[in-house]
Amino acid sequence: MAEPINVVVTGAAGQIAYSLLYQLAAGSVFGPNQPINLRLLDIAPMVDVLKGVVMELEDLALPLVREILPTADPAAAFKDAAAAFLVGAMPRKQGMERKDLLAANVKIFKDQGEALDKYACKDVKVLVVGNPANTNALICSHYAPSIPKENFTAMTRLDQNRAQASLAARLGVQVDKVQNVIIWGNHSSTQYPDAAHASVELNDKVSSVPAAINDDAWLNGVFVEKIQKRGAEVIAARKMSSAMSAAKAAGDHMRDWWMGTKPGSWISMGVVSDGSYGIPKDIVFSFPVTIKNKKYEIVQGLSINDFARSKLTITAKELEEERAEAHQVLMP
Repeated sequence: MAEPINVVVTGAAGQIAYSLLYQLAAGSVFGPNQPINLRLLDIAPMVDVLKGVVMELEDLALPLVREILPTADPAAAFKDAAAAFLVGAMPRKQGMERKDLLAANVKIFKDQGEALDKYACKDVKVLVVGNPANTNALICSHYAPSIPKENFTAMTRLDQNRAQASLAARLGVQVDKVQNVIIWGNHSSTQYPDAAHASVELNDKVSSVPAAINDDAWLNGVFVEKIQKRGAEVIAARKMSSAMSAAKAAGDHMRDWWMGTKPGSWISMGVVSDGSYGIPKDIVFSFPVTIKNKKYEIVQGLSINDFARSKLTITAKELEEERAEAHQVLMP
């Protein structure tokens, strides 16, 4: 069996982490033969709660978990980290402006970026879940200059999973029969869920999703708005944000990054833009990617029609504004 790897989860006393930790401990993310040392980071007032989480992890009696460290010290948490799930972030409160939210998160992700830079493995895989995830990932990478920027990603897999499930329901098929849905842009209400390049297996035959649905008005209207607003819809119904589905998506994202994507399929990840598809460089933007040997590549050459281009422009503009506001906080 392999040597254990150190896996960090921040906001480890929170609801998303509570669902995520079982996946990690059971081997569904890093594989059934990869032991892990769990590093659970949260703020000092939550350390007693973390003790209860540690008890539960122990009581799972899962053989892959070798060590569990609950801590409020980023230096201890990120020591020799191979993978990090940055779940903890300042949530948006009623009446809070975006710049106020960014200001609160700059402090969190500055500290964590500096700790990653100083203590983590240089090939650490960092997934930012805490919102605003795209810009938090950008901030974190800014403070970890010795770690390649491509090692910092933001989660849009929850949006992809939502889109895939919505299309499967519309088509009356199992969710795994729908492939290659794309989430472009920001993990926010400006994101663009794109089914134009998606495929579906129907009656033992693979066809394009737009052809199978045969309703562009629905695809460009109801479908897009449903995925953009799904998070708010969950909050309205549950009185809390998505936790179980967000944790599942975080596990999916890291598993594919670690294990690779299947031939002919891609997934959506928020990554630092290299200018592909005319997107401004150096914002963290969700693209379709393929992954091999723990390295992702942006899928190239997909056709972008005028409707899609207009949506990409809107979400890119929002991310440029967030970046500008973050820089004002970083360098007032």
